[in-house]
Amino acid sequence: MKTPLQTPFDSVENAHQYIHLLVEAIAEAKAEVAADVDAAIAQPDRRLEALRVVQFKLDKLEQHLKTSSRLLNDLRTLRRLLFDERPEPSTADHKPAA
Repeated sequence: MKTPLQTPFDSVENAHQYIHLLVEAIAEAKAEVAADVDAAIAQPDRRLEALRVVQFKLDKLEQHLKTSSRLLNDLRTLRRLLFDERPEPSTADHKPAA
């Protein structure tokens, strides 16, 4: 029996990981726009104004995605509590009984 292909939204964990990747992409875009703003600052014009609007919109998007990430993390925690799921402990978590 074949399992269906996983998409970013098959589970809360996948959605959380997808949001994290989006936050990373936004950070890269913000760095590029900041460099463009620095280059355009000598000539104040509509391009500089537009770049500042882009910075503002990227900041807002980043805030929304970080909030979404926290919400997904809360949902993951609640699901674990409701269904008595526990993450599999790693070998480093086990301490020998004394």
